[in-house]
Amino acid sequence: MKHFLALCAAGVSALLLAASPATAAKDQLTIGVAQFPSTLHPNIDAEVIKAYALGFVIRQVTAYDASWKNSCLICAELPTIENGLAKIEDRPDGKKGMAVTIKLKPDLKWGDGEKVTAKDLAFTWKLARDPKTGFSNTHPWTRADKVDVVDDTTAVLHLDKVLSSYNEWDQILPEHVEGPIYDKAQASGDYIKETAYARAPTTPGLFDGPYIVTGYTSGAQIVMEPNPHWAGTKPGFKRIVLKLIENTAALQANLLSGDVDMVAGEGVGLTIDQVLELQKQHPDQFTYIFKPSLTYEHIDLKVGNPILADVRVRQALVYAADRKTLVDKLFQGMQPVADTWVNPLSADFASEIQHYPYDLAKAKALLAEAGWKPGSDGICRNEKGERLSLEYSTTAGNRLRELQQQVLQSNWKAVGIEVTIKNEPARTFFGETVKKRVYGALAMYAWSSNVNESPSRTLSSSQIPTEANNYGGSNYIGYSNPQMDKLIDAADQELDPAKRKAIWVNMQEIYAKDLPAMPLFFRAEPHVVPKWLAGYTPTGHGDLSSFWSENWHAQ
Repeated sequence: MKHFLALCAAGVSALLLAASPATAAKDQLTIGVAQFPSTLHPNIDAEVIKAYALGFVIRQVTAYDASWKNSCLICAELPTIENGLAKIEDRPDGKKGMAVTIKLKPDLKWGDGEKVTAKDLAFTWKLARDPKTGFSNTHPWTRADKVDVVDDTTAVLHLDKVLSSYNEWDQILPEHVEGPIYDKAQASGDYIKETAYARAPTTPGLFDGPYIVTGYTSGAQIVMEPNPHWAGTKPGFKRIVLKLIENTAALQANLLSGDVDMVAGEGVGLTIDQVLELQKQHPDQFTYIFKPSLTYEHIDLKVGNPILADVRVRQALVYAADRKTLVDKLFQGMQPVADTWVNPLSADFASEIQHYPYDLAKAKALLAEAGWKPGSDGICRNEKGERLSLEYSTTAGNRLRELQQQVLQSNWKAVGIEVTIKNEPARTFFGETVKKRVYGALAMYAWSSNVNESPSRTLSSSQIPTEANNYGGSNYIGYSNPQMDKLIDAADQELDPAKRKAIWVNMQEIYAKDLPAMPLFFRAEPHVVPKWLAGYTPTGHGDLSSFWSENWHAQ
């Protein structure tokens, strides 16, 4: 965050102050958020709040829509084997690969009027192949080991293996803006520090979506206005403002007072218990949507913590957690308890795996077996007299997560596990603490998954952020299991859905036994939107509602 510039123009501020409430309700949409992105670079640091913010201003090549169907955003036609835009090809080493043709829409332009071309796609691929950049995007460009630029709108990506995700691709970067910056970045970490997305985030040429960022105040707000060169559906607002209010109780107060028009769903706004209570007290003031989602709330169990190195202790933590009562009381049962990262809504969900019901006796037995016996104060100690004490961290100011912490802290104390709470602002927690694994023992947050998304990003050993790879990748747990790596590769390369599901079942069995993270629940994302907002459609997965924000308008 220290590299960001506070670039909210004085003219924009004056406009905000001058707008009357009636005008703001129609021309301006102010959205309250409880988190703020670490940077605006779309390919560095995987954060839900960043994906949400960038959904207004940058378009992925493809995305899954609200009906969970893969579709083009900036491509002209979705590549498939059936239409010939994707082909299995023989590689020089005798193995099978793929050639995937991406045809960009011909009228795409960056916010400064420069044409979006296949050269931008090739440039993005080049940066992704450089470990010094620290890329951590969802659908890695590194799946291709060669890119042929055919013409301004056409590129062929050559994949080094057959992949089921061959037609899922993320955002591309503007070579004319980022190219010179990248060329000057010699040492590892230089590009992340100098990218215009961090140094000059109001540069119009960074954005190819329906809106561009025109005002940016680090840790406070992002102002977006229509992209004058956008050729798609005309955006419905003259201005969209994302306003940071980290404390969710204060965010709710701002919503009721009218200081914000709506709160973002997708886990970056109000908590579900707040929205349930808000609906009860103000049933007719807003439109309330509770969207079942693939978002997986969990607790990372730090690999390097010697106490957690014993799987019996990890299992005891789960058995001692009354997760069913937690979701029933806090969420009125709307958020199902999880056993792994795979939601029952997914076609790859496996029901016959190891389960961890609430069982205090089982938890105590496992701790005793692992050498932990209750002391005179009830807290377990090992034979060296060391206390079974764990530090528990999450995003500060999130009232619901703090309530979850208190419930689980009490659950664990009942079996002799002492837990101390240490929370941090979301931008620090995600930007430094979790990514670099410098938390003490337990780190609670959520993964927001895409439909059919490979677990490679979060569970493959190749995606562990390290100093050597400039903390790229999103395997924040640091989980490394050779068998899991092999299964991930096998699942990624299997085109037959039935065979792929069998592999996914095996992966879930391993995850449930290894417990690299403690499963909590799957979210039902709460959305609170004004009655006058039309065109708003939550998706329930990692391709968020803001990806189609050009369709939002006042009515």
